[in-house]
Amino acid sequence: MKHSVSVTCCALLVSSISLSYAAEVPSGTVLAEKQELVRHIKDEPASLDPAKAVGLPEIQVIRDLFEGLVNQNEKGEIVPGVATQWKSNDNRIWTFTLRDNAKWADGTPVTAQDFVYSWQRLVDPKTLSPFAWFAALAGINNAQAIIDGKAAPDQLGVTAVDAHTLKIQLDKPLPWFVNLTANFALFPVQKANVESSKEWTKPGNLIGNGAYVLKERVVNEKLVVVPNTHYWDNAKTVLQKVTFLPINQESAATKRYLAGDIDITESFPKNMYQKLLKDIPGQVYTPPQLGTYYYTFNTQKGPTADQRVRLALSMTIDRRLMTEKVLGTGEKPAWHFTPDVTAGFTPEPSPFEQMSQEELNAQAKTLLSAAGYGPQKPLKLTLLYNTSENHQKIAIAVASMWKKNLGVDVKLQNQEWKTYIDSRNTGNFDVIRASWVGDYNEPSTFLTLLTSTHSGNISRFNNPAYDKVLAQASTENTVKARNADYNAAEKILMEQAPIAPIYQYTNGRLIKPWLKGYPINNPEDVAYSRTMYIVKH
Repeated sequence: MKHSVSVTCCALLVSSISLSYAAEVPSGTVLAEKQELVRHIKDEPASLDPAKAVGLPEIQVIRDLFEGLVNQNEKGEIVPGVATQWKSNDNRIWTFTLRDNAKWADGTPVTAQDFVYSWQRLVDPKTLSPFAWFAALAGINNAQAIIDGKAAPDQLGVTAVDAHTLKIQLDKPLPWFVNLTANFALFPVQKANVESSKEWTKPGNLIGNGAYVLKERVVNEKLVVVPNTHYWDNAKTVLQKVTFLPINQESAATKRYLAGDIDITESFPKNMYQKLLKDIPGQVYTPPQLGTYYYTFNTQKGPTADQRVRLALSMTIDRRLMTEKVLGTGEKPAWHFTPDVTAGFTPEPSPFEQMSQEELNAQAKTLLSAAGYGPQKPLKLTLLYNTSENHQKIAIAVASMWKKNLGVDVKLQNQEWKTYIDSRNTGNFDVIRASWVGDYNEPSTFLTLLTSTHSGNISRFNNPAYDKVLAQASTENTVKARNADYNAAEKILMEQAPIAPIYQYTNGRLIKPWLKGYPINNPEDVAYSRTMYIVKH
């Protein structure tokens, strides 16, 4: 596996190098006098606590405020963060050496014990972290037992050998473990800061270890960060102020971009793509992204508890029409959950992909009839999505397909991000919009979401055969064997339809020509403000 080979090489070689990923300004570049950036995020962050984050709006900000053991470069490759080197002889016991000049924003050292505290806090049931599962996915010893309340947090397989040496014990060998430590859920937090106040994430209170500190926050208006003078690589930080603007309407964000109020957007309205290409050439970007847009069905209650209903609904989504006409910015139809660009994944052709849409619709109608629905008893359901023009556009198109081909009466419902998250977490939906951008570049980041014990399993899908094949994949020693397991898992998802994958993401955004250093080709869209700078214009 290319991915795991690169990680293994890192484990052997990093001890002899000292890399960092910061703003690299080419010689002769004339910088703008005012190094202030305005970044668009799609919603107001739900929390700035790494253990409480749930979506991209907060993660984008958290990456500036905190730093984990490792970072990603512009290609998505792993480079040192707080750790300067790491090693493992068996891919099961890992040792990380922390840099001695890593400091919190208050000037105190970042130590191995900070990571021990933070990771124990992540899995502690009292924390109620929506990302506690990530520690178990990473295979950290006893993580799942702690999450389940069967072991104490201090039994987690992470120890501080000394102030600058962190030892992690996994419950099984995992060649790509180092990649997982770049995830925001494993970022450290300062114990004294967290325990000082329930409002520790507010400006003036929050003490992070990232390249920036939180200076100002006006809910639903803006978040402002400025350089952390105690950050170990602060000398290479160019941007002196970064303002994040939460705007959930793509047209509003695009309008402000065109007016010069925003330097980079998180997206833009799909129907403006061709016009934007014409009006602002060189500022429109749509590279592939490690992500899938999908609909999740409630498998535990309501009409979608019936597998036949779910499958019929999934089959009648015209994915070809969706990507070519409704979206039209380079997206690919999602015939499986795992994106094609995922390292270590060679998808087997889906039977649905080989059928015409007319054939799919005919089979879907038969399935729905067998489930007891038809002209005399039309299926009625609610389709829920978080507020966004693109989400609305897709929902309208899908509802129209369901109505036309199956006679389904669909009620469209949009909710603001925090309310939507609550509905998602409580299972208060029939069908709900969802998306997943990989936490690391390997198929398990997608497929484990549907395992029965995963907190990210929105559909509440519970299939022992599915759990078994993914558990088996985690023990395989070859790419070929893992790929066979992953395709077996995809087949179960296709047949049971707890979700309906719709399209594979492109990373559509607008970027001002004077903004440099944005990692547009990072497949996971990991972007740190400290790598960016503004040239004179």
